[in-house]
Amino acid sequence: MRLDYKSLQEDGLITLAEFNCTPSRELLKEQQYFQVIWSSKQATTIIIDGYRMALEKDQLVFCTPLNVIEIPGNDDGLIALLFNREFYCIRDHDEEVSCNGFLFFGSSHPTTIHLNKEEASSFELLFRFFKEEFETSDHIQGEMLRSLLKRLLIKSSRLVKKELPDTDIHNSQFDIIRKFNILVEQHFREKHTVADYAELLFKSPKTISNLFNKYSNKTPLTAINERILLEAKRLLLYSDKTAEEITYELGYKEPGHFSRFFKKHIGCSPIEFKKKKLSTV
Repeated sequence: MRLDYKSLQEDGLITLAEFNCTPSRELLKEQQYFQVIWSSKQATTIIIDGYRMALEKDQLVFCTPLNVIEIPGNDDGLIALLFNREFYCIRDHDEEVSCNGFLFFGSSHPTTIHLNKEEASSFELLFRFFKEEFETSDHIQGEMLRSLLKRLLIKSSRLVKKELPDTDIHNSQFDIIRKFNILVEQHFREKHTVADYAELLFKSPKTISNLFNKYSNKTPLTAINERILLEAKRLLLYSDKTAEEITYELGYKEPGHFSRFFKKHIGCSPIEFKKKKLSTV
């Protein structure tokens, strides 16, 4: 199944798909979509950025246009909602759904949520509404699909917040964490220290570190380093750039400095990493 809506005026695209047919699987090669993938029928495995990711039944994963996704085999248990920035820009509509820097671009690893039986029934109904709207062609079809998408993102954000380590965190504090994640996504190529981002947020590095300690199981420096490493691995695996070219693209002045940073966190040099990964393909 693949159901598409396209707005010719603004070039907005949204698609509801199951990955049991070739046209749906071709979508993954385009890398222009934000993607909400739901393993609705059974546990399965997908590949994100070259790494296998196990999805339990009724687990959702939220991916950005930057993620390289592969579906090994024909999997009829996966449902996906895909949309581009022109259809719904999560940055411009951040006040509506508060998912930027949280569901999307909130970590170097895609965000996942697990639905209980009641939540799964609610999402199943929501996806049924989506299907009805895709099959209803009129002048308000686009707005109806946008409204359903906003509802999906808000419901998902609420579920993720329920799983936070500290449920008493204030909205203002949580927004600082989100803004930190957004800024890392925007500037990780040239800004590599917590102090860099603390300055952009008009906060002290200690304040940022304390908030992460309350909210997350990682430090702010870890969040920065993981984003740099993720981009490095993507470029090594999915581009023709050399390790030296990647060094400069990620804001490092010396290849040796970047190679030591990469080896410290990954366990091997960039060149060794690429050779190992490509030899297993």
